[in-house]
Amino acid sequence: MRTFKILTVSAAIIAASAFAVNNVVNSEESSNSSENGYHIGDTAANFKLKNIDGKMVSLSDFDEAKGFIVVFTTNHCPYAKAYENRIVALDKKYKPKGYPVIAINPNDPNKNEQDSFENMQLRAKQKGFTFPYLLDEGQKIYPVYGATKTPHVYLLQKERKGNIVKYIGAIDDNYQDPNDVKETFLENAIQELLAGKEVSVKTTKAIGCSIK
Repeated sequence: MRTFKILTVSAAIIAASAFAVNNVVNSEESSNSSENGYHIGDTAANFKLKNIDGKMVSLSDFDEAKGFIVVFTTNHCPYAKAYENRIVALDKKYKPKGYPVIAINPNDPNKNEQDSFENMQLRAKQKGFTFPYLLDEGQKIYPVYGATKTPHVYLLQKERKGNIVKYIGAIDDNYQDPNDVKETFLENAIQELLAGKEVSVKTTKAIGCSIK
């Protein structure tokens, strides 16, 4: 009887431990994307944000666009900086095909001076940005999208009912070295849309700095 009780208690402890570990894993995964943000198939609302040239930019300004590569990024995050050249290359390649990059800085400059509007202008000049780099003043847009990281990508396709979310997540599978990239998630999704196909990999885990 005593042995049975010990085994019962041990089983309960193991089950509780497994439940706790599972909760931690699930918590880490869910923290990467806000449940209140956009999901695949949602219609992304229009916005109007200040660009580094001082002009207001909206998705509705791009009459000829077939869709948009919306990237939440920032000035100082090492992950975001590692992807800057790749983001420029994506814009140069896919803007003529109807999918321009729209970059948005979601961070609060009051928490980090490196994310100030002036430093955005400086960073864009240094890196030769070929796309709008917008300030999410008041941090009103990134929560709507559900972005939690920089960089965090939302690929939109323009349809009759609006800009439809087709892909959410990472640009590729290796932020450290573009030469070691095995999976170009974002580019694959764009190519599939251009070919009139459904995106096969619709979501991946965005790797980057937390939005502050």
